[in-house]
Amino acid sequence: MSSPYELKWGILGCGWIASVFTKDLLLDTAARGAGNIKHTVVAAGTSSDLGRAQKFLDDCGVPSGTAAAYGSYETLVQDPNVEIVYVATPHSHHFPHVLLALKAGKHVLCEKPFTVNAEQARILYDVAKEKNLFLMEAVWTRFFPLSIEVRNLVKSGKIGEVKRVLADTSFLNEMETKFPPENRMVNMDLAGGALLDLGVYSLTWVFQILYHLDENPKTPKVVGHIQKYAVTGCDETATVICQFEKATGIAMTSCRVGTDVDEEGTAGPAIRIYGTKGEIQVAHPAFRPLKYRVILPKEEGGAGEWQERKDAGGAMYWQADGCARSIREGKLECEVMPWKESIAIMEVMDEMRKQADMPYPEAIESTAH
Repeated sequence: MSSPYELKWGILGCGWIASVFTKDLLLDTAARGAGNIKHTVVAAGTSSDLGRAQKFLDDCGVPSGTAAAYGSYETLVQDPNVEIVYVATPHSHHFPHVLLALKAGKHVLCEKPFTVNAEQARILYDVAKEKNLFLMEAVWTRFFPLSIEVRNLVKSGKIGEVKRVLADTSFLNEMETKFPPENRMVNMDLAGGALLDLGVYSLTWVFQILYHLDENPKTPKVVGHIQKYAVTGCDETATVICQFEKATGIAMTSCRVGTDVDEEGTAGPAIRIYGTKGEIQVAHPAFRPLKYRVILPKEEGGAGEWQERKDAGGAMYWQADGCARSIREGKLECEVMPWKESIAIMEVMDEMRKQADMPYPEAIESTAH
């Protein structure tokens, strides 16, 4: 039996999401049927604190002496042991940090939203192509077995031709007390707001059904509305209507009101996929789907039972496995989350902000490199 394909990771940014991802990399791949892949964490770095990077590695359970800690991103990406860099810094810094890693000759998995605007995304993909490097936006939702099951059901024609997708990713918060102005969720200097942080998941469900499954996908026309947060000027609530050629997608998000206020499912599904023969419902939360059901007309069986799937850990390993398989096969992008689609979603969010007259500071909208 051949040895598993090993992918060596460097973690750029040592915050909460990076810790979830790193701990997931350490889980046994064979337990999820991916024993022909092995993930190894060989380095982690912060912008200025080597001690914090070492503490991060220790707290995540990375075996002592197997990974290097760095106090700068520049030294992290120069580590010859690092094959792929996971970028987990604030949205505002994705563009320069991905560029830094690509220019150092590293493959990259970058947290969502991929960049602040579509032009930044295009530049990064051009650089990756030029340097023959793998690059992907870390939309983990796409890789869940449950998401794949739902996509396959749609492709099978189970609910007929899909005409509408409705998706919501919102959380009830008293924003004035929950988020101080410097918090990344509301800080415009960090590309804060509901749209880029949470709305990307609603758009993910719209796009993985109405765009990803289309043989000739086109970026939809967009009509939207944003309600701004008075304290910082970011968006606190956003609604996007995506007008595709044969269907409509409605993506909603908010950090003021909630999709599932009591967290008991009382409010109903977070995602509804409407077809000409029936409907698929997916329960909250949209970013980590746990269960779905198919509803058909009564004479054809009516409402089916909820199909539930729980994955171990943080379940961010599915996308890491996707990276490993793609790189092993010499691909520059992954068919589950291709470059063209990340750009299209960024274009939708660009148009939303344009309609709402909500630019971010020039320093983070910049494409200079």
